Amino acid sequence: MPDILITDDGPIRTIRMNRPDKKNALTLPMYEAMAAAIEEAGARAATRCLMIAGAPSAFCAGNDIGDFVGASRSGALGAPVLRFLHALARCEKPLVAAVQGAAVGVGTTMLLHCDHVVAATDAHLATPFVALGLLPEAGSSLLAPRLMGQARAFSLLVMGEPLTAEAAKQAGIVNTVVPVAEVDARALAAARAIAALPPQAVLASRRLMRGSPDEIVARIDAEAEAFKERLSSPEAQAAFAAFLARKR
Repeated sequence: MPDILITDDGPIRTIRMNRPDKKNALTLPMYEAMAAAIEEAGARAATRCLMIAGAPSAFCAGNDIGDFVGASRSGALGAPVLRFLHALARCEKPLVAAVQGAAVGVGTTMLLHCDHVVAATDAHLATPFVALGLLPEAGSSLLAPRLMGQARAFSLLVMGEPLTAEAAKQAGIVNTVVPVAEVDARALAAARAIAALPPQAVLASRRLMRGSPDEIVARIDAEAEAFKERLSSPEAQAAFAAFLARKR
């Protein structure tokens, strides 16, 4: 079974991360598949809303550590990653997320691009970038302070302090917290409610609310350049080595 499942049900396209044995840690092919699904949906008039979901035990554990190690040796972040992040930033269809379990790294920062996030009571968000000798990505250094305020964004992105589902709701990342068994159904219901609205009115409203995507894309690219430098830094190399040693 593929690691990314794409399904179209009427006006809703669901993009489901499906690598449960690795808690949906994202590989480069997974980034490619998700980027293509978002881009293709943008060209489909029949698609009015996108829903991003994960496995029951984890929404997304972040980037696959093996890809991180490979990137640190090559000095390149990877075109598929940037393609996915640009697709999120430029997506003109509303984005709904259904979050269960762990949302780590990009599993959290991708939520900052979503318009409606439904989280299960067991959801927890964390961005341990700095602890790994890295820095925030996906435009989060721009979006998180705007959304949460500087103080809470610093706690999340730099100090790596995790957020429960309720804390993420209070911070403005999550719209609704529901029982675990209801998260997919509630997110789908929200997606259907959005899809039922006049699409051009939704598009115009969303453009005004989000502003120019060029600013977000520019920050994503600036973060990516700094991220590449950090990947090969002694701090990151030591953090990766320590992580891999614990996994043995």
